[in-house]
Amino acid sequence: MVFATAFLLIPTARLIVGSFQDASGQFTTENYADFGSKLVVSAYETSIEISLVTAVGAAIFGFLLAYAVISGGLPKPIRAAVLTLWGVASNFAGIPLALAFVFTAGRVGLLTVFLRSVGFDPYASGFTLYSKIGLELVYFYFQLPLMILIIAPAIDGLKREWREAAENLGATTFQFWRRIALPILMPSIVGAIMLLFGNAFGAQATAYQLTGGLINLVTLLVGDELSGDVLHTPGKGLALAVGMIVVMAIALAGYAILQRRAERWRR
Repeated sequence: MVFATAFLLIPTARLIVGSFQDASGQFTTENYADFGSKLVVSAYETSIEISLVTAVGAAIFGFLLAYAVISGGLPKPIRAAVLTLWGVASNFAGIPLALAFVFTAGRVGLLTVFLRSVGFDPYASGFTLYSKIGLELVYFYFQLPLMILIIAPAIDGLKREWREAAENLGATTFQFWRRIALPILMPSIVGAIMLLFGNAFGAQATAYQLTGGLINLVTLLVGDELSGDVLHTPGKGLALAVGMIVVMAIALAGYAILQRRAERWRR
């Protein structure tokens, strides 16, 4: 409770209070006046879209990879090494990750130069790392291993006896996954998607370093309002951050509803 109060409740309360204050500390609602503007609406839409696409994509491929690692009969040393590698990759984010992608897949990156040498120029074909698709690709890089780390223990918890019992009763593999495995794993999968969504929704350093602010994201708007040389209206930045809290609260409420439905089989 002390930790949650110091690092969650008090900062959130100060954030909300500050969003209703002007530069002199007086009460105002002017900080929320721009929420209907095209710039702010577009920032939230882009952030939600990128977060949702990378979360769902990483959840699908991460689940398949985790299942292959857990149930694929790998020797324990190799399995441990693979999971350790994913653990390192999931923490490789921020500015170092953006620079790594620039050096690899930028206009003069190692991979780009190699592809040009064999007759294919991705940038001439319309791809660019510094676009929304490029940013989703970078986000996907740290979302995928995080999904594997989250879902691997849940998959590991599926008991072999459940599959054997289902097969003895005549169930096919599809029926086992539809009626037993997926209902058991669904709360973990939905929770992982929500975590991945929040992980991407709150990312700022990677997007700023990669695109230089060319893509309109709400986290970049918050940074511009709080510390920008041109805008620098902290109250509006705090209001935008409160809006992010509302988005995450709605996502968590949806997760709670889905989790209740997914756990009905336990009754």
